Amino acid sequence: MEPLETEVLVIGSGIAGCTAAIEAARRGFDVIVATASTEPDESSTKYAQGGIVAEGHDDTPELLEEDILRAGDGLCLPEAVRILAAEGPQLVQEFLIDELGVNFTRTAEGGLDLTKEAAHSTRRILHADDATGRAIQTALLNGLKRYENIRLLTAHTAIDLLTTAHHSTDPLSIYRENLCTGAYVLDQATGQVRAVLANRTVVATGGVGRIYLHTTNPPIARGDGIAMAYRAGAKIINAEYVQFHPTSFYHRLADRFLISESVRGEGARLKTKDGYLFMADHHPELADLAPRDVVARAIHEEMVRAGDDYVLLDLANFAPAELDIAARFPNIRARLLPYGVDIAKEPIPVVPAAHYFCGGIKTDLWGQTDIAKCYAVGEVACTGLHGANRLASTSLLEGVVWGARAARHIAETYDEDPRLHFKQIPPWRYTGFEDTDPALIRQDWLDIRTTMWNYAGIVRTAKRLERALADLGYLRHRIEQFYRTANLSDDLIGLRNGILVAIIVVQAALRNKTSRGCHYRKD
Repeated sequence: MEPLETEVLVIGSGIAGCTAAIEAARRGFDVIVATASTEPDESSTKYAQGGIVAEGHDDTPELLEEDILRAGDGLCLPEAVRILAAEGPQLVQEFLIDELGVNFTRTAEGGLDLTKEAAHSTRRILHADDATGRAIQTALLNGLKRYENIRLLTAHTAIDLLTTAHHSTDPLSIYRENLCTGAYVLDQATGQVRAVLANRTVVATGGVGRIYLHTTNPPIARGDGIAMAYRAGAKIINAEYVQFHPTSFYHRLADRFLISESVRGEGARLKTKDGYLFMADHHPELADLAPRDVVARAIHEEMVRAGDDYVLLDLANFAPAELDIAARFPNIRARLLPYGVDIAKEPIPVVPAAHYFCGGIKTDLWGQTDIAKCYAVGEVACTGLHGANRLASTSLLEGVVWGARAARHIAETYDEDPRLHFKQIPPWRYTGFEDTDPALIRQDWLDIRTTMWNYAGIVRTAKRLERALADLGYLRHRIEQFYRTANLSDDLIGLRNGILVAIIVVQAALRNKTSRGCHYRKD
């Protein structure tokens, strides 16, 4: 297929990618947004329930900084934290509310309703009932439609980043600066691969939750951007810091559905099946509002101690009298009712689940990676903001802040000849022609996910991690052979990326013997 050419290629259509695309288009750039999802709203952003950090009534940037640094357990980059606290709340107001018109929940008096979440020292979280991400994602996609210079490619899976060091037909390119010139992209409808050539590329593919057996993430969160960047030569850092959300709905017939941190923020308490309120034993100061890593480990330990499959999250018996539970959490309540759980009347069975990747592609404070002309924004990136453990509701804000910063930096540094290296990029070379067996893909994913959950999950040991590395290494060899002989598909691309990211996480966890934040070594 003939290559597509653009000035800015954005890979991913969540909050970070859409923000980058809109900000770049506003500055006059021709933009292509490519997403592997058939529906552009299918991203982790859509499933974010609790909210986005704004500015509370008695809040200051310094207070927000303190909360982020405390949750990050000594590993946050102070400069990144300062940027988020200084620029974030203003962007929420000017970009999300004033420009895009996100319909955040209002108080009876008409003001913005602010809630509180774990490890926040004040009420500063904006929400749209309990479906904040969906409201933001809808507004962002409507925002994309306003710009004729944005082309949206759905069901287009990025395979690999194009770089002069790896793909240029000029053999002398290895001596020069490694430049990103776009990506090879699979059109799922036709099965054909084309090069999308771009002067600047923004990777915004989200997280890695789907490498775990239990996760709150959508199917697209399989680590595509991490794997592509790694193969292209970018540095991946803090990969051991995988945050497990403490409360996902437990039912043997249900997917792991996220129960928002806001439920505890509104008064819910965690207890064992026999009614014991256990969080004060694990964090006497904050108890049920302790940081996520503390709560996730506490639940895990209580389940192991009692031999139970779940614990209970009880809002019905601990909510303030003035709280209308059904009105505050309509989506959570509606999602659980078919399984016989009414959150307004009874406790919710919950277990921890893989939720957020605190590591990622190393970037500077503008989202630039180690590869020239390549940016990474959102969950796929590691700016140093989250350190060893993300503070609740900072991830959506991070996507807005660094999506906007990347677009600003592109505008300030753009060179006018996007075709400079395009002619050196060859067309895709097809190597596999066998039919893709979906049964093999399903089994390989099951092996990855169970290995990661059992050996590289909430509590880790050297023996478990070594076993994981050995098992995954063997599996990767099989998957690479599969990839090179079979017809290309989105599922096969995702499997190849998933096994690589799983190994990256395990290697990082094995190297780091210090327990910190959401990386916990029992040995």
